[in-house]
Amino acid sequence: MEKETCTFSYCEKPEVIEHETDLLIIGGGMSACGAAFEATRWAKGQNIRITMVDKAATDRSGAVAMGLSAINTYMGQNDPADYVRYVRNDLMGIIREDLVYDLGRHVDDSVHHFEEWGLPIWKKGDEGFSLDGFQARDAGKPMLKDGGTPVNSGRWQIMINGESYKVIVAEAAKKALEINRQETGVEENHFERVFIVKLFKDANVDNRVAAAAGFSVRENKIYFFKAKAMLLGAGGAVNVFRPRSSKEGQGRAWYPVWNSGSGYALGMQVGAELTLMENRFVPARFKDGYGPVGAWFLFFKAKATNSLGEDYCANEEALAEAKAKYGSYVDKLGTAIRNHLMMRDMKLGKGPILMRTDQAMDAISKEMIEKLGEKEGKKKIKHLEAEAWEDFLDMCIGQAGLWACDNVEPDKVPSEIMPTEPYILGSHAGCAGFWVSGPDDLGAPVEWHWGYNRMSTVTGLFMMGDICGASGHKFSSGSHAEGRIAGKAGIAFILDNKDYSPAIKESMDDISAELYLPYEMYEKYKNFTTDPKMNPHYIKPDLLQTRLQKIADEYFGGCSTWYMTSKTMLETGLKKLEVLKEDAAKLAAADLHELMRCWENYHRVLSLEAHARHIHFREESRYPGYYYRGDFDKIDDENWKCFTNSVYNAEDLTWEMKKVPYVQLVD
Repeated sequence: MEKETCTFSYCEKPEVIEHETDLLIIGGGMSACGAAFEATRWAKGQNIRITMVDKAATDRSGAVAMGLSAINTYMGQNDPADYVRYVRNDLMGIIREDLVYDLGRHVDDSVHHFEEWGLPIWKKGDEGFSLDGFQARDAGKPMLKDGGTPVNSGRWQIMINGESYKVIVAEAAKKALEINRQETGVEENHFERVFIVKLFKDANVDNRVAAAAGFSVRENKIYFFKAKAMLLGAGGAVNVFRPRSSKEGQGRAWYPVWNSGSGYALGMQVGAELTLMENRFVPARFKDGYGPVGAWFLFFKAKATNSLGEDYCANEEALAEAKAKYGSYVDKLGTAIRNHLMMRDMKLGKGPILMRTDQAMDAISKEMIEKLGEKEGKKKIKHLEAEAWEDFLDMCIGQAGLWACDNVEPDKVPSEIMPTEPYILGSHAGCAGFWVSGPDDLGAPVEWHWGYNRMSTVTGLFMMGDICGASGHKFSSGSHAEGRIAGKAGIAFILDNKDYSPAIKESMDDISAELYLPYEMYEKYKNFTTDPKMNPHYIKPDLLQTRLQKIADEYFGGCSTWYMTSKTMLETGLKKLEVLKEDAAKLAAADLHELMRCWENYHRVLSLEAHARHIHFREESRYPGYYYRGDFDKIDDENWKCFTNSVYNAEDLTWEMKKVPYVQLVD
């Protein structure tokens, strides 16, 4: 296919803004906010410039944008070693235990900061009942750092009033950036609505990241950043698989829809080594609305059953059948195995699967009245019912709307739950991401540490949050803490390499032409058809995404195949993906929003290819309930209890795959 080039003959040439900094933070979610906060502390008095670039507005950017009703990683009285065991069990036995332990010993400090910054955290009342964050303040309950007792919904989860969670955390990050701006005298160091598209290596120093380029999604401007070190926290990949919802509901997803795999694609294209990219997360959520089930399971103690009222996780025949394939991992009933058992019942016609929200609220009501008397008990029940609704208004307001339009009152009738389409991520119950250097004080193999904590195999490029691999179950607080770890390490790296001056071989004209090619394509060919959406010379981003999702769903283990794939299915899908990558060179954008969508979907294509190639490489079903290899439908610890790593060569479009031995550090 003829390669088009942008000469700006048909579209207006953008203004180019060049910005030189020392530490560049890419992203605006929890990890990026943690990085900005911590890096500023360690840069004080060193005249180190810190810059954050966010595709969105930082107040509502990232996975916590809408809000959250619980912090899912808080150690409290638990030991970091126990946290390692928990994460290892849930991720089917393979994690980087040094990274997980490192996070466990630091995460509570971030949570204590959140509370100091104004986040209302639930506390235990004098009678043993729960006080929400505002009630706890009014009652004068001590803060967590001063010995306050949180309300645990599970061993690692604490309840919060979290509608403004991200706003509170973002405010601290923005204040830190302002402090750094004043100290260093730079004119601007926080860029919002700027989408980073590509990273560049240094022209003179081998394997070192030097620059990043992107564009404004509001103005006709291209931004070019040179930096001595970069912290990448641009998020995982959503909407790579065809969603269950259709038509007007197609934009619904459990994880944030704007997570387009940019974190993976940016690192991949400069050759950073990936690990466990076969891993994915398939959460069970309230059907169609994608509402969260965690608080109902953990705090309200609701049970999920099949339509016959049976506990699908307690079926002896199902457990024995699963154990024959997946071994002792079944005994621990981790998230993937619970998914597997749920889907087994659905395939046997025992669906729909029901969350017994009505029974949970009824049991709580009886307990309250019994303990407090009818008047006080009913008052307490009313407050808890409000909290149950707030759980959705905090995190997934669409679920409350769906229940309302379906005439569902969850305190009176059960609600359906369903496994979603797959998501590729590394900070929730998933661990897909980059292979990074870890701490040097935990007894890990020496090859797991090459100088700076959370630095990738590309010098100067640090990974955090969703894209830091083999270390899931960070959630929001852990992502913030990991950003702080990376921020501190990034400053240390800069101080150790003070004389470095970034330089690249690419010209700004060439970079501008590459980024704006979809604009040129559209303007050049839009009048060849009466409907500019359908055109023989280009493809619009929504149509490319539809093809991408169809390939992923049908060949790489999506909803339509019950998450089943095989060698032949993967290879067929990869061939189709190669054609799609060629067609991506013909993407066309009518405006800045579509230009962003073009590059987002190209990032999705790269993320999906990494995912598929890793599933193809690992000849077993390591994560039953998330995906199955029909030709290797078992867990094979003898041959595959290892990390699967890869490096993508963007120059010749080739992949290098390898096994890396797993080492257990915590008994």
